Amino acid sequence: MQSVRILVHHGRGACISYSSRTFSTSRRADQKSYKLVVVGGGAGGCSTASRFCRRLGKGQVAVIEPSEVHYYQPLWTLVGGGVRKFEETVRSTKDVLPKECDWIKAKVLNFDPDDNTVTTSDGQKIKYDYMVVSMGMQLNFNLIPGALEALKNDPQVVSNYAPWTVPKTYPAIKNTTSGNAIFTFPNTPIKCAGAPQKIMYLAEEQFRQTGVRDKVNVVYNTALGVIFGVKKYAARLMKIVDKRNIKVNYKRNLIEVKSDKKEAVFENLDTGEKETFTYSMLHLTPPMSAPDELRQCKKLVNEAGFLEVNNETLQSTRYPNIFSIGDCNSAPTSKTAAAVATQGGVVQKNLCALMDGKPMLKKYDGYTSCPLITSRGRCILAEFDYNGNPLETFPIDQGKERWTMYHLKNDVLPFMYWNALLTGHWNGPGFYRKAMRLGLSDGSVKQ
Repeated sequence: MQSVRILVHHGRGACISYSSRTFSTSRRADQKSYKLVVVGGGAGGCSTASRFCRRLGKGQVAVIEPSEVHYYQPLWTLVGGGVRKFEETVRSTKDVLPKECDWIKAKVLNFDPDDNTVTTSDGQKIKYDYMVVSMGMQLNFNLIPGALEALKNDPQVVSNYAPWTVPKTYPAIKNTTSGNAIFTFPNTPIKCAGAPQKIMYLAEEQFRQTGVRDKVNVVYNTALGVIFGVKKYAARLMKIVDKRNIKVNYKRNLIEVKSDKKEAVFENLDTGEKETFTYSMLHLTPPMSAPDELRQCKKLVNEAGFLEVNNETLQSTRYPNIFSIGDCNSAPTSKTAAAVATQGGVVQKNLCALMDGKPMLKKYDGYTSCPLITSRGRCILAEFDYNGNPLETFPIDQGKERWTMYHLKNDVLPFMYWNALLTGHWNGPGFYRKAMRLGLSDGSVKQ
């Protein structure tokens, strides 16, 4: 998944307007310039930098990323569930970026796509011929009154979405012996849409194993109208929640946390009424958005603040020398590391074609994947496209809970992330999907 920042204040900077839209190649003597500038050092940024350093050589690619650490966020569900250690998800940024790139340890404050420049937090103005924006999602805990205070001061209020609160989750689960254990899904796009309920399944299993399940009410309050966006997997998940007596409340959006009273306030999105739940444990998923610095550049983004791209080529709809990978772009697919991998391969092909003056022929079909962990040792591997149609890699029914898919999530995918995705050698499972099906099917499954 992408690097993220926790928002506790409004971002600075704005998009600067210029009249010219030409690809200027003139350089000021005091201005750094690169063939390719990559904004963001998460999964999309690292993999893109690796791919294009091999093509362009040393000193031609810059990565602008302020964080000194890189997180493998897809593993945070298992950290929160007590299966893996948080330290296993952390590496130094300098160790995951390619040695041939220039790492600018700052963040972009201003985008000026008309002049092909960005301005960084340390005052640099960076010129580019081409740019790939891969900034991830911004966590807006501050939009829920009381949430930040509760996360900092109440050990029973947790979130698997921020590095500073992930280690709190498993102790909170173990300390829950009665009352309501509430898990939330916000009324905004989020990264890894399955994560809010994955930790719920692991917690419910823990309550059963420790003999307190009959005293703990497990509640999933989601702002959505369905438990999952793809019908096939939603049907399987509903059987699981029914079997395990998990209460699902739809169209419930968390709007306030009163940690002094152990209360969580939700808005019923159908009626507008407020409902208050007491909690013994609260796992909250914050509202999310594209980063403020990107959203403020109206020339690049859509009305929702995401960098507007062609859904197939991932090229900016307004500036042909700009592409975007991952959570911060407008491609209407679930925001996951699997989507980043496939999008990265598409951008590589299309940007190379653009650089060579050739047609851009590679098309993104919206492929994404969500390994839905349902217990320690069982997982549903959801894979689907733009239209919500299952696009499964293996020639089996991936809607079933399987140990093999859990092993893939827990052991195989982390290895692939560090050693193949970040190094730009993994473009998603498309080739393997066809190979496993002997070329007879693309893996799509009718619902």
